[in-house]
Amino acid sequence: MDLSGGTSMVAAALEAVEDAAPVDALEAVTRELGEALSARSVSFLIADLGGRALVRLAHVPGRAGGASAGSDGVEQATFIPFDGGEQEQALRTQTPRVLAGDGGWTVLAPVTERGDAIGLLELVLPDEPDARALAEIGRTAHLLGFVVIASRRHTDLFEWGQRTTPFNLSAEIQRRLLPGAFTCEAGAFTLSGWLEPAASVGGDTFDYSLARDVLHFSVTDAMGHGVASALTATLGVGSLRNSRRRGLSLVEQAEVASAAVSEHARTGSTFITALLGRVDLTTGVCAVVNAGHLPPLLVRDGRVAPLALPRNFPLGMVAGSTFDSGQVALLPGDRLVMVTDGMREREAADLDLTAALLQAVDLHPREVTRVLADAVLRVAGPTLSDDATLLIIDWYGSHGRLRSSSAGADTSRASGER
Repeated sequence: MDLSGGTSMVAAALEAVEDAAPVDALEAVTRELGEALSARSVSFLIADLGGRALVRLAHVPGRAGGASAGSDGVEQATFIPFDGGEQEQALRTQTPRVLAGDGGWTVLAPVTERGDAIGLLELVLPDEPDARALAEIGRTAHLLGFVVIASRRHTDLFEWGQRTTPFNLSAEIQRRLLPGAFTCEAGAFTLSGWLEPAASVGGDTFDYSLARDVLHFSVTDAMGHGVASALTATLGVGSLRNSRRRGLSLVEQAEVASAAVSEHARTGSTFITALLGRVDLTTGVCAVVNAGHLPPLLVRDGRVAPLALPRNFPLGMVAGSTFDSGQVALLPGDRLVMVTDGMREREAADLDLTAALLQAVDLHPREVTRVLADAVLRVAGPTLSDDATLLIIDWYGSHGRLRSSSAGADTSRASGER
């Protein structure tokens, strides 16, 4: 294998990305890697938006049709459902796999950015890769994550490939309200969120933003379903983001958002239940405003208990409402779990959420959200009557501590260790 060194390989890949159009950037990087490793084939498999499959994107000049997930002229997307096999395990555990086969050696390398599992890099090599080659593949897989993030600002290709089921208008609006990454690893915490949509979108959202010494987060549930609910959610999320970026306190954020919903919502009975929070990363003190929502659950020392917080009206329910906040001092090892009523009410009430959280206590938050989403689908699915949303924060303490990362994932926690 002809490797010229990690630094020059990455430099060559970056040059190839900038020379290519955004829709060709991924192929430019994989082509550079394939040539350096004399690979027989190189593919990128992106995780679908449902979190239960991979999608192989390919560009086939002069051909149309024939794709199992969808086709847009010469673009093809092949749907590969999770089956517990090597591809799924590589993604879920964030551990590269090297497999021997008749056609050569297959390498499956996670494509990850700060713990957010974007997909897999798949290579078929003529010879078994040595440690140096695997390190090069890992670096390039990490680079691919940044290429996808940057390129999708300019093209719908990746979003199109990830949509293994069609979106209606309300789902499109809801999708735009969610953060760009569902997982964020930092030295003091790991955060992961998930939204399992109802057949008729139920207005759920979650959001977060990391400041220098503060982690901001929210979970909201707009009343109703469909486009009207999505538009109400847009009012709430837009107001919360605006006031957060203006530096307002949690209480002020709640008051401004409540006033916005009251003033601009299409009916006088529209409202949003919400949890608004911020964690002081230097102390671990977490302040929360509960606006008519299910209280957060604290997983600590083998027990699960709801946080005792002041109760407030939902956002927009009562004009001129004032709000009170509560707080909890997080301890290293704590897990804070926030859900919407789609996880607790109607058919979903059959899910023993406490037991499920305790069984998943050693899993990475990214995997806990998947486990719980699968669990609620088993008891209330396959089609949900209401959105089911989760936001999980694992607290480690030691703000300022650097992550121990490899190819975009925290190596101390990627496989489940907390």
